[in-house]
Amino acid sequence: MSLMGTYAPVPVVFVRGEGSVLFDSEGRRYLDFVSGLAVTSLGHAHPDVARALSDQAATLLHVSNLYGNVLAPQVAATIDRLVGGGDAPAGGQVFFCNSGAEANECALKLARRWAGRGRHVVVSTWNSFHGRTLATLTATGQPAKHVPFEPLPEGFVHVPYDDLDAMAAALDPATVGAVLVEPIQGEGGVVVPSSDYLAGLRRLCTERGVLLMCDEVQTGLGRTGRWFAFQAQHLRPDVVTMAKALGNGVPVGACWASAEVAAAFLPGDHATTFGGQPLAMSAARSTLEVMEREDVCTRARRAGARLAAGLRRLPGVTEVRGEGLLLGAQLSSPSAAEVAAAALARGLLVNPVRTDTLRLAPSLLVEDVALDEALGLLGGALAEVLGPGDPAAGEVAP
Repeated sequence: MSLMGTYAPVPVVFVRGEGSVLFDSEGRRYLDFVSGLAVTSLGHAHPDVARALSDQAATLLHVSNLYGNVLAPQVAATIDRLVGGGDAPAGGQVFFCNSGAEANECALKLARRWAGRGRHVVVSTWNSFHGRTLATLTATGQPAKHVPFEPLPEGFVHVPYDDLDAMAAALDPATVGAVLVEPIQGEGGVVVPSSDYLAGLRRLCTERGVLLMCDEVQTGLGRTGRWFAFQAQHLRPDVVTMAKALGNGVPVGACWASAEVAAAFLPGDHATTFGGQPLAMSAARSTLEVMEREDVCTRARRAGARLAAGLRRLPGVTEVRGEGLLLGAQLSSPSAAEVAAAALARGLLVNPVRTDTLRLAPSLLVEDVALDEALGLLGGALAEVLGPGDPAAGEVAP
């Protein structure tokens, strides 16, 4: 095997996709409710994005950030408008990169540059996930992921999620420069905070003079039924990071910051070779155009309500968490991995993010017929794993 062993052995090899459907090397069909970890939000092989990539590949792939291209400013302007809610610019600036971890690295460096020496500490939360570079790994509130790579960079503090008192106690304005938080914890089990949590964080950060940085890598760009999940509480962060859905499968990330904060970066402070290059920008521009045309926020709210209601009817599901089409189904036993494997065998991809929780993140363009088919397949998998005699199991919901 010529690949490094950083991933578990793969159970299936996919060779083709169309919309919400994947086909493996044996020609078998699957419904994709993982979407490459919330990446292919328009589904596989969307014709508009495919056409944009083909045209760009035949025109100009890369020139480096020593020079300009016409696409990056256009995409940046669209992102700034969407951060503002979609109707008017938010008045910020964008740095383009290749992934969510890189977007968060940019945010962490920007926070240090903005706050100045001595105020380099970043507060994040337990059970968060911000990336796997050394800095973003340290910001991630999962100690088990830290141990193999210690010693880690200093300057990171963790507090419980959805706990404003703990955050207030940690925000020493003499040492803390920023808070980094997920509006909804994805890898942590699709955990939605209290309705006043983000607004409370905004107030605390403003009072203490520290940045509020929202990691919207998984929740951003329509997934929760809004362009960004923080918009549910009608506030404006100082920094917003995004990636996953931005290129519909093409690696691209972005870090947005208010103009005042972005001004802390000087030429040479931060860079990445492939960030904002024409091919990635053509994918991002096309993806955002389709998202707006298809009104994916409204579609995600409607489809998410249908999917959540169906999940709640499935025996063996004890709780459904999330917003829009980012949903977590908590099970009656720690059998999420077994249920996911049984679902895969039936032709459905779902993601076990905790021992007792499955994450579902289908395409934002998913059709009702696919939602209903997925619920039937998942119901069968639950019955198989929990057993027909288990009171937590039962018949497949319609």
